[in-house]
Amino acid sequence: MDKSQEMTHCQESYDTALNGICPYFTMFPLDFPLDILRKRALPGDRVLDPFCGRGTTNFAARLVGLDSLGVDSSPVAAAIAASKIATASPAEIVDEARKILSEQSARQTPSSDFWLWAFHPNVLDALCRFREAFLMDCTTDVRIALRGIILGALHGPRQKTFPSYFSNQSPRTYAPKPAYAIRYWQTRGLVPQPVDVLAVIERRANRYYRAASDVKGTVRLADSRVAGALQPEHAEIRFSWVITSPPYYGMRTYIPDQWLRNWFVGGPEAVDYSNLGQVLHSSPEQFAADLRRVWRNAANVSADDAQMVIRFGGITDRRADPLDLVKLSLSDSGWRINSVKAAGAATEGKRQADAFLRTKSKPMIEYDIWTTMH
Repeated sequence: MDKSQEMTHCQESYDTALNGICPYFTMFPLDFPLDILRKRALPGDRVLDPFCGRGTTNFAARLVGLDSLGVDSSPVAAAIAASKIATASPAEIVDEARKILSEQSARQTPSSDFWLWAFHPNVLDALCRFREAFLMDCTTDVRIALRGIILGALHGPRQKTFPSYFSNQSPRTYAPKPAYAIRYWQTRGLVPQPVDVLAVIERRANRYYRAASDVKGTVRLADSRVAGALQPEHAEIRFSWVITSPPYYGMRTYIPDQWLRNWFVGGPEAVDYSNLGQVLHSSPEQFAADLRRVWRNAANVSADDAQMVIRFGGITDRRADPLDLVKLSLSDSGWRINSVKAAGAATEGKRQADAFLRTKSKPMIEYDIWTTMH
């Protein structure tokens, strides 16, 4: 049995529940990075994802025992990804939640109509206490894990048995927009229910943190286009694998579609439609140029024999060929294309689905682009 086979064999029993701690827009399946690393990575390889999103690549690296760095410019994405490489027991998480609720005050509580309709007053008070505590200090593994659990439970559908989410009815994984949500709840007579916050946290802690791992990795809130954003903590470290999926051309709603979770990690209490720190979508050429900056930064911190695998696709309302775009971005980037493989159609279109209208756009074929350093 060779080294890569040994790695695959010894990690087969790992629990993958933690990967579902919190939904996130345009997430790729765990099998994408996990299959690559299980079959091809060697012990001691280091993994980089410059568009880590909800941290699927980082979690896959953790499952096979590899150190990783994930970088994302979205505070929501960085918080979710960090929770997947945190080590904490369910008992520690529940104890920390109970301690915060007993010691932390809620100094700022949103009071507009949306918040009155979205959360029961007792639940909103608890969420504000947690928010205050995390904004002051969220550096320990226990708090990082607790924050991830609350982000995942912040809004969602009502359950028939016991509550699993804190909000009024919210049938989709991205945040309902205030005006439409209020009309939706009012016309259907849906009022926010009291929820046992600690009970929800305990159930989720037992589900997601029942398995432990010594491998952790690092998640960084940063703009991967900026020089130094991908630099590992120790200058001598080089990455053997870059596995990533950048935003598709025209997809700019990461923060607006996660605005409630963005509030919880320190953002405004209203929808933020700005795109600061995001890849530019003003033209295909500008988009490709921004990606090229990221690929160059990744090349600067990768080993000479490193491989980069990019999953990329498109959305139906943008007349730009995804393969042409990614090939343009890789020109003069430090990476050479070795192969392009069709990865099938995305399970959802450009926007998962509208939270209340439930419409879908037709998914497009995605591709895996395999590259090496040159």
